[in-house]
Amino acid sequence: MKKYAVVLLALVAVCLFAPAAYAQGEPAAAPSVNWVALTSGFAMAIASSFCGYAQAKATAAACESFARNPGAAAPIRFAILLALILIESMALYTFAIIYLKVV
Repeated sequence: MKKYAVVLLALVAVCLFAPAAYAQGEPAAAPSVNWVALTSGFAMAIASSFCGYAQAKATAAACESFARNPGAAAPIRFAILLALILIESMALYTFAIIYLKVV
């Protein structure tokens, strides 16, 4: 019963507000949207989130391998630093491409 009341209330609200849309005059010209800038923000957010996730996974794996084999600390440290640098460069490349496209 409650579900039907919510649906009925939504329909009544639409019926009450719909005539106001028809009463308006000619709309002004809509501002143009810079889609490149808008989508580049999403691209940078996605790239940063995946890079952060990859860095967290790589660091967790390195810490686990340090705990399992402390004698191999030097090669593991080199591998994790190289991996973190390459992962971070992905986000920096994304930022550089976005900067060149937007600005």
